[in-house]
Amino acid sequence: MHVLFVCSGNVCRSVIAERLTLAVAADHGLQELTAESAGVRALVGFPVEPLAAQTITGLGGDASNFKARRLKAEMVHRADLVLTMTEKIRDQVRELVPAALPRTFTLLEAYRIAKVSGARTVVGLHAARDDLAYVGRENISDPVGLSPQQYCDVGDKIAEALVPLLLAMHAHQHPQATLRPRSAADGQPPLLLIDGGRGEAGRRPESLRTAAQSPRPARRAAESAG
Repeated sequence: MHVLFVCSGNVCRSVIAERLTLAVAADHGLQELTAESAGVRALVGFPVEPLAAQTITGLGGDASNFKARRLKAEMVHRADLVLTMTEKIRDQVRELVPAALPRTFTLLEAYRIAKVSGARTVVGLHAARDDLAYVGRENISDPVGLSPQQYCDVGDKIAEALVPLLLAMHAHQHPQATLRPRSAADGQPPLLLIDGGRGEAGRRPESLRTAAQSPRPARRAAESAG
């Protein structure tokens, strides 16, 4: 599965998501899981924003060798799943490539649908989309210009939604595969599968523990750096 992440400048949120996805793929040997990122108003050619780079490192990813790119239609066409950081950007992707609507979601939207409906495929996520009520806005705010703490919070928020979503979708595609969850000894948040099903919508299963309830490596990295 090839995932395209889209934000505004492509120097922070979408890069965090891209590099976290690549780290998950490397950790678990998921050779078919690939990722790229772009921005609707990209700072073309810029490297990762320094605090975002620290956040990526703290989450176990590699922030090196990156240059921001502007979103182009061909990027959307080659993606199996498009995950945006805000609803406005999601709608801009759909305007650019109308045919991409069934596979374009905000990250938080896709996570919510998977958690509540039990959907584990892109087709399933789209089928359940109109059957679920929105609860507030499903946006991840841009931390550029804000404090290291807020970068860490954004990194944690991305990881808490993205990692369980990716692993749950992979487990559905490859039911015989064995995933190696990270442990506390790894110094990383646990990579846990999402529970799903409407019967569980009203409770928070133990297996939905997030990185926020474990040591927060992104915060530790930023604090140690500054």
